[in-house]
Amino acid sequence: MKQVNITINVPDSKFDKLMEFLSKNFGVITVNQAEDFDVPEWHKEIVLKRIKNAKDEDFFPLDDLDNKIKL
Repeated sequence: MKQVNITINVPDSKFDKLMEFLSKNFGVITVNQAEDFDVPEWHKEIVLKRIKNAKDEDFFPLDDLDNKIKL
Protein backbone atom coordinates (compact mmCIF):
# COMPACT_ATOMS: atom_id res chain seq x y z
CA MET A 1 0.00 0.00 0.00
CA LYS A 2 1.35 3.40 -0.97
CA GLN A 3 1.28 6.12 1.69
CA VAL A 4 0.64 9.67 0.52
CA ASN A 5 0.74 12.86 2.58
CA ILE A 6 -1.72 15.55 1.53
CA THR A 7 -2.38 18.93 3.11
CA ILE A 8 -5.81 20.52 2.72
CA ASN A 9 -7.63 23.33 4.49
CA VAL A 10 -11.19 22.38 5.40
CA PRO A 11 -13.80 24.65 6.97
CA ASP A 12 -14.79 23.45 10.44
CA SER A 13 -18.39 23.07 9.32
CA LYS A 14 -17.41 20.44 6.70
CA PHE A 15 -14.65 18.62 8.55
CA ASP A 16 -16.72 15.82 10.11
CA LYS A 17 -18.48 15.04 6.82
CA LEU A 18 -15.18 14.94 4.95
CA MET A 19 -13.58 12.64 7.53
CA GLU A 20 -16.58 10.30 7.36
CA PHE A 21 -16.28 10.11 3.57
CA LEU A 22 -12.52 9.59 3.59
CA SER A 23 -12.63 6.91 6.29
CA LYS A 24 -15.31 4.93 4.47
CA ASN A 25 -13.55 5.12 1.11
CA PHE A 26 -9.85 5.16 1.94
CA GLY A 27 -9.35 3.47 5.31
CA VAL A 28 -7.13 4.93 8.01
CA ILE A 29 -6.86 8.72 7.98
CA THR A 30 -4.42 10.63 10.18
CA VAL A 31 -5.18 14.27 10.97
CA ASN A 32 -2.50 16.77 11.93
CA GLN A 33 -3.69 20.16 13.09
CA ALA A 34 -1.76 23.15 11.75
CA GLU A 35 -0.70 24.06 15.28
CA ASP A 36 1.07 20.69 15.52
CA PHE A 37 3.83 22.09 13.32
CA ASP A 38 5.77 24.79 15.12
CA VAL A 39 8.57 26.24 13.02
CA PRO A 40 11.47 27.60 15.06
CA GLU A 41 12.36 31.27 14.54
CA TRP A 42 15.90 30.41 13.40
CA HIS A 43 14.44 28.27 10.62
CA LYS A 44 12.09 31.04 9.50
CA GLU A 45 15.05 33.42 9.36
CA ILE A 46 17.02 31.04 7.14
CA VAL A 47 14.10 30.63 4.74
CA LEU A 48 13.46 34.38 4.56
CA LYS A 49 17.15 35.01 3.89
CA ARG A 50 17.15 32.44 1.07
CA ILE A 51 14.02 33.96 -0.47
CA LYS A 52 15.58 37.43 -0.28
CA ASN A 53 18.81 36.24 -1.94
CA ALA A 54 17.16 34.09 -4.64
CA LYS A 55 17.86 35.01 -8.26
CA ASP A 56 15.82 34.13 -11.34
CA GLU A 57 18.76 32.20 -12.80
CA ASP A 58 18.72 29.90 -9.76
CA PHE A 59 15.34 28.49 -10.81
CA PHE A 60 14.39 26.06 -13.57
CA PRO A 61 11.18 24.33 -14.71
CA LEU A 62 10.27 21.18 -12.79
CA ASP A 63 10.21 19.31 -16.11
CA ASP A 64 14.00 19.88 -16.35
CA LEU A 65 14.67 18.27 -12.96
CA ASP A 66 15.80 14.94 -14.45
CA ASN A 67 18.52 16.76 -16.38
CA LYS A 68 19.73 18.56 -13.24
CA ILE A 69 20.02 15.47 -11.02
CA LYS A 70 23.35 13.68 -11.19
CA LEU A 71 23.12 10.07 -10.08
